[in-house]
Amino acid sequence: MIVDVWMQHPTARFLQHDMLESLRRWTGGLAPEDEIPIDVTVAALDDAAVDFGLLSAWSAPHQPPLISNEEVAAWVEAHPDRFAGLAAVNLNKPMEAVRELRRAVRDHGFKGLRVEPWLWEAPPTDRRYYPLFAECVELGVPFCTQVGHTGPLRPSETGRPIPYIDQVALDFPELVIVCGHIGYPWTEEMVAVCRKHPNVYIDTSAYTTRRLPPELVAFMQTGTGRQRVLFGTNYPMIPHAKALDGLDELGLDDETCGLYLAGNATRVFGIRD
Repeated sequence: MIVDVWMQHPTARFLQHDMLESLRRWTGGLAPEDEIPIDVTVAALDDAAVDFGLLSAWSAPHQPPLISNEEVAAWVEAHPDRFAGLAAVNLNKPMEAVRELRRAVRDHGFKGLRVEPWLWEAPPTDRRYYPLFAECVELGVPFCTQVGHTGPLRPSETGRPIPYIDQVALDFPELVIVCGHIGYPWTEEMVAVCRKHPNVYIDTSAYTTRRLPPELVAFMQTGTGRQRVLFGTNYPMIPHAKALDGLDELGLDDETCGLYLAGNATRVFGIRD
């Protein structure tokens, strides 16, 4: 089984956002430019033998959602055996955001909350996040976020694992935190935070297998790391087959590889395999 914990099905609003200009350069023009039907994303999973994906909504300040929770819920309803949802909320309206997260999880079975700090120019220690962290704990779902530098032309400071993820994990020891994009160029910081806090995880989205830093691969081969790293792509910016290419070269044993590709994700997000 293979589970992709960081992907999105793009709307026209998402594809037309200015962040995609630099991402197309980063990914060699692999990201689509026109809206695509959900069947294309299902076919992309099939082509790479990926069984399941977490589709995220996207919310950005001062504009309608780039991908709404309602759109994600409709795609999940159409393909419940292939997808589950991750909610997005408006950080600028904290109580509305808490209610929206609660609705997405309780009414639509969403598996977590995802926020891209660079999009809001607010690190995860910003006060607007904290009611959401408390609600994630109460709902029993992870908080998913981006760590590391930004591909889009936005400041990267918000993606530092230390102090931001470290501080959130100290303030909310019951909160499960899944950190996407591996934390580069602060990958050693991200690994250190993951070792320190038992509820912090790393996902490999936005990086192909052959671009994973040696320090992360070494961590994946340890007793702690084999339980804490999850597979992700950032589809459609990186297709699944390209993300998986070179997996046999990582030197992971069969059990560790199984945990990385699916076992950790099904446990952390409560996905039935």
